[in-house]
Amino acid sequence: MQIFKFAEPVFFYGLLMIPVFFIIFRLMLSWKKRALKRFGESNLIRKLMPDVSNHKASFKFIILMLAYTMIILGLANPQLGSKLENIERKGIDIVIAIDVSISMLAEDIKPNRLLRSRQAISKLVDDLKNDRIGIVVFAGNAYTQLPITTDYAAAKLFLSTINTDIVPSQGTAIAEAIELATDSFDENNHEKAIIIITDGEDHEGDAIVAAESAIEKGIRIYTIGMGLADGAPIPIYDRYGNQKGFKKDLKNNTVITRLNEDMLKQIAVAGGGEYVRANNSQAGLNLIFDEINKLEKTEFESRVFSDYEDRFQYLLAFAIALLLIEFFILERRGKRFRNVNLFGEKRTKNQG
Repeated sequence: MQIFKFAEPVFFYGLLMIPVFFIIFRLMLSWKKRALKRFGESNLIRKLMPDVSNHKASFKFIILMLAYTMIILGLANPQLGSKLENIERKGIDIVIAIDVSISMLAEDIKPNRLLRSRQAISKLVDDLKNDRIGIVVFAGNAYTQLPITTDYAAAKLFLSTINTDIVPSQGTAIAEAIELATDSFDENNHEKAIIIITDGEDHEGDAIVAAESAIEKGIRIYTIGMGLADGAPIPIYDRYGNQKGFKKDLKNNTVITRLNEDMLKQIAVAGGGEYVRANNSQAGLNLIFDEINKLEKTEFESRVFSDYEDRFQYLLAFAIALLLIEFFILERRGKRFRNVNLFGEKRTKNQG
């Protein structure tokens, strides 16, 4: 069964111009008729212009309207796709919770903690096969950035939009992120895992209790610590992206953000998972994913369409053919075809 659709239906509004064109054409014919009457009687005019066809103009106009219609339909891009299929896949459900607080801008992990996290997640997505992935972002609050899906292209698109401005309130609400990620999973028997990527600074809420609650539901918690032991200052940028200094405390001292490694280890233990600390040689996500891959992969059903195939080229080719036909149809009869009457015009004896 073939599925038919138009990819750009907004172009159908162009069809509303066809009645306008008809009105303009009728007004032009009426104006032309009145102009000829000012020169003399209609029979005399026909005798003076025996090669003029009264119906070819209408025929040419109809061809132009057909060509215009084909162009509009072509711009709407008709597409054909295969039927909806249910495909059984084996995989694991993974939700990645990524910290977007401003401390993630620290550059002890190059280029900075947040960008390195995004790069690592992007590489992970490239390695996924049949696993499903979702993304949660958190700072002072947690939000779902991408519901759990097998659409890896969408995952990378949403990942590219993540920055420290995406969550308005500052903080590190790991407990809220775990709870939101837990609610993101379907109620099924799949293996489930939450990967938390954070520096753990300014930790809010009882993340250990949230991790223990998740493991009771069969969801493992893995943590990745972004940052080095010595820490780093937090750069501050203006609205144009230019660095204008570093974050200061109330005493005007430069704030140094340090990794809260002990807390992240405790969360991983409580959640039945593993803890890995990132450094400048590796972000730790591959190590965590290797551990997740050891879990038993279960089957789940996924509905997919095959890729749609464009069909606009056939309509545009037909439109070009119509325009060529219209171009070669002259409103005047050639001498060779003066006696040929294809358009049913009334002829007088004097016209031959």
